[in-house]
Amino acid sequence: MSLNELVKPSMARPMIIAGGVLGIIAALLPWATFTLNDGPYPDKATLQFFDLPFAVSGFRLHTLILGVALLVVTFAPIPARTRIQRSLGWGLLAVAAVNTAFILGDGGGFGAITAAEGNVAFGGIVGIIAAVLVILATKASTVEPIPHWNTKVPTLVAYVALIVAFVALLLVVAMLLNAGGQGGVGNPYAGPIFLSLLGFLAGALGALHGIGLTTWISRLSDDHKWFSIIVLLACALALPFTEAGTDYWMTTAANIGIYAATAIGLNIVVGLAGLLDLGYVAFLGIGAFVAANFSGAVAAKAGIELPFVVAAIIAAIVAGIFGAVVGSPTLRVRGDYLAIVTLAFGEIFKKSAQNDIGGLTGGANAIPGVPPINWFGQSFDEGLTIGSIELPSGVLYYVLIIVLVALVMVVFANLKNSRIGRAWIAIREDEDAARAMGIKTGQAKILAFLIGATLAGLAGAVFAHKTSTVAYDSFQFIESVTLLAAVILGGMGSIPGAVLGAALLLVLPEKLREFSDYRLILFGFALVLIMRFRPQGLVPDKHRRAELANEGAEGVPISELNVTDDTPGGAKAEVAR
Repeated sequence: MSLNELVKPSMARPMIIAGGVLGIIAALLPWATFTLNDGPYPDKATLQFFDLPFAVSGFRLHTLILGVALLVVTFAPIPARTRIQRSLGWGLLAVAAVNTAFILGDGGGFGAITAAEGNVAFGGIVGIIAAVLVILATKASTVEPIPHWNTKVPTLVAYVALIVAFVALLLVVAMLLNAGGQGGVGNPYAGPIFLSLLGFLAGALGALHGIGLTTWISRLSDDHKWFSIIVLLACALALPFTEAGTDYWMTTAANIGIYAATAIGLNIVVGLAGLLDLGYVAFLGIGAFVAANFSGAVAAKAGIELPFVVAAIIAAIVAGIFGAVVGSPTLRVRGDYLAIVTLAFGEIFKKSAQNDIGGLTGGANAIPGVPPINWFGQSFDEGLTIGSIELPSGVLYYVLIIVLVALVMVVFANLKNSRIGRAWIAIREDEDAARAMGIKTGQAKILAFLIGATLAGLAGAVFAHKTSTVAYDSFQFIESVTLLAAVILGGMGSIPGAVLGAALLLVLPEKLREFSDYRLILFGFALVLIMRFRPQGLVPDKHRRAELANEGAEGVPISELNVTDDTPGGAKAEVAR
């Protein structure tokens, strides 16, 4: 029996109403019958501390919001209602399932989520039932096309909308980073708090996408690119002033920036030119070791101290030269064979650095004592005071990384839209056809390796000064895989995709530390799910979206575009057939 036969369309609306009501009831019920091994469950969800049922907070507040939103959407004249209800239903399921599963597994057992010693707490069970009702009902309903909002609005309106959207994004990022504390230190429930918030935000974002708001903002951003870049840069620089502006998260954000800049460089090689590089982290290491040797560190063999800018430029040039050398075999090999060549280069670099060949890497002793960047008498590893505001240590490195990422994004964007960028895309799609069209594929592929390696070398110079120690074991094969995963996860050929991919790959393991031995399993499972349901990546470019998701340039399924056949004779041929 199919789902449509099990749930009649006439039953869909009552089921969604019931799901919304049960969601509200779930928020007002206790979720745990007794105190767990690690203490009371957050947000006063334990029956013993359930003294104010209507004082909801945290995941209970999210459950309440989703339940109310379901009822509002059901009764209000809103277009694309089924899409919104389905997103809210999945968000409700994520919140209820994450918290219920954690209570169940943290020494509570089924008694903790149902009844034990005369005490009852069915909040989690009710929440899951509510979500399942909504999802089943929307599966049996007709899914309406996503509405298209008019982007021909006054410039002032567009600017205000973009500012509000990017500020909201900044606050969401700060909320996610701070959910459960800094990496869960001192909070055994930081993991489920973070995952629950992530599920809630995913449901809310899906609902906003269902009404066409996110697509509208994206189109406005494309129409006002430079204004969007300026606002986005300002929001990124404002992160230290939010609740995420701590020493821990400034350090983590700087690391994310370094990996993001490197991933954007790899995106040129993999995303645009379609050349699989499994040893890309070696270019990051080359830049780091070159910068360390010219930093004036006591352990550096060169014994030369150059200004950071000069050392960074030299590091980028040296890494670019090595990139051209590694790219030269692309004249003869492609596909899997090229992947093995780059993998071999990465291993050669690691072994050379480990054995201190030439005395430039320090071997097992590494190169410690790389001094921090110091400009105008201000050390970058110290805090910064602006008036009465004291910013955490590492904030200057974060600002420098933001500028670096912005510079790399500009380079990537201009290359992608240039003649050479179109040549790379042609090579990626079909190298033989590109060569037949007159593209010098060999030169184009070597240039891709050279530019990508140059950007990685520049990021490596910042990495050396920020970490103060450059060691060969920082550039293992797994790091190349992580960078490649960031590119594919975010969306090959996509600028924001590489940044988002790098952020997820660094933040998720940190936020899942509370799951101990299971965190890497959960992390890998999440990547598998994303690749299953979003093979084009989280933020794909239009080429990958059309190829892998069968969507138009604006993310709308091609089946919903209703493109008329304007081919001469097309309509007649269709009728005749």
